[in-house]
Amino acid sequence: MSQELLESFRSAYRNLELQPLIEQKALDRFRVKYGEETMEELEQLVEDSPSSDGKIIFTGHRGCGKSTLLAEFRRQLGDRYFVVSFSISDTIEMSDVNHINILFAIAVNLMWSAEGRRVKIPQSTKDALYKWFATRTRTEETNLQGEASTGFDFFKLITTKLKIDSTIRYELKQEFERKISDLVARINEIAALIQVAVKQDVLVIIDDLDKLDLGRVNDIYRDNIKALCLPNFRIIYTIPIAVLRDKFLRPLIETETNDQIVVMPVVKIFAKGENRRANAQPREGSMDVLCEILQKRIPDEILGRKSAETIVIYSGGVLRELIRIANECCRICLRLIRRHPDKDVAINDDILDKAINNIRNDFAVPLGKVDYEILQTVYHDFMPEDPKDPEFLGLLHGLSVLEYRNRQNWYDVHPIVVELLKEQGLINNS
Repeated sequence: MSQELLESFRSAYRNLELQPLIEQKALDRFRVKYGEETMEELEQLVEDSPSSDGKIIFTGHRGCGKSTLLAEFRRQLGDRYFVVSFSISDTIEMSDVNHINILFAIAVNLMWSAEGRRVKIPQSTKDALYKWFATRTRTEETNLQGEASTGFDFFKLITTKLKIDSTIRYELKQEFERKISDLVARINEIAALIQVAVKQDVLVIIDDLDKLDLGRVNDIYRDNIKALCLPNFRIIYTIPIAVLRDKFLRPLIETETNDQIVVMPVVKIFAKGENRRANAQPREGSMDVLCEILQKRIPDEILGRKSAETIVIYSGGVLRELIRIANECCRICLRLIRRHPDKDVAINDDILDKAINNIRNDFAVPLGKVDYEILQTVYHDFMPEDPKDPEFLGLLHGLSVLEYRNRQNWYDVHPIVVELLKEQGLINNS
């Protein structure tokens, strides 16, 4: 077995984790120039808002690079704002997220960040806040004077409880459901203390709310968007892109946020309809930036430009899908190297066919007759019969359908799902 070849694929495989680039080391190593216009949109809304408590909605397809962009955005604004950025999935069990524990998580993360950055808040005030948090998360038995239960460690303990203890989350909901103003008042108090101490405005960024099931998102925003907009500082909320197609939710969100909505688009590899033509040529700039993402992670000797371009085309322009396909190729190659130690292995057409087939099977599992009918219509018309149809929104949320943006929005079927339509005889197999 060629140890050098094995290590090349191992390294590539590790570089292809399906995780956003959050840590500075990962950003420095792998980030490419991408999403600059989206970053400018976010910065404009944060900087130029007529009030210091603007709420911004950030959306886009799952896996389009929102989390990585937000990490870079946090870094760029870090010298101008007291930025608190956290993932809701790290704080609350995703199946149990509601507007109350989102707000409580904001309070916890504000205090956690203040402690971690040694913000000078009077000790008597901090002790009162510790007691308030302790009472509401049943940590009163903890010795609040003890080194391991104050400050940063204390809020780490609360975060752990919020994540794993459903009883705590239920009791928070019971306590604040009819007195949400009390919770918001405490959040505002914490933010005000921070702003006075550091002489910077607070900006909170809450990631991964876009990964919630659509039903959960509906419950959170339909009746509680006003509550989420009550804190007296800037907040960026993430939501699933399908929410923007909901005829009830979108007007509510637009009204409460003063229409401060930023959409991160999918990379457009082909102009509308171009990929239906024989010998279609992808857009050069899009191809180059997505190939660069792969080149930063995979050595040229095991992934040539032609195979990289094929991966790009099958990704549909979704960054997560790009990484997912390349990751699957590396997994196949690592198994092949062990099976045939003397064989020279690289990512080629055969490997790509196997990887695409594996992912195609994953897409096929949840699809039923109605789904295929909608997909067929989208493929032919670049638009469903009803963009607000819950079945269509589910396909959009699950990436079987991708949204692209010109002057007018249009849709296309994920390139891997197109293969399923061909297998079903629903479109021409040429």
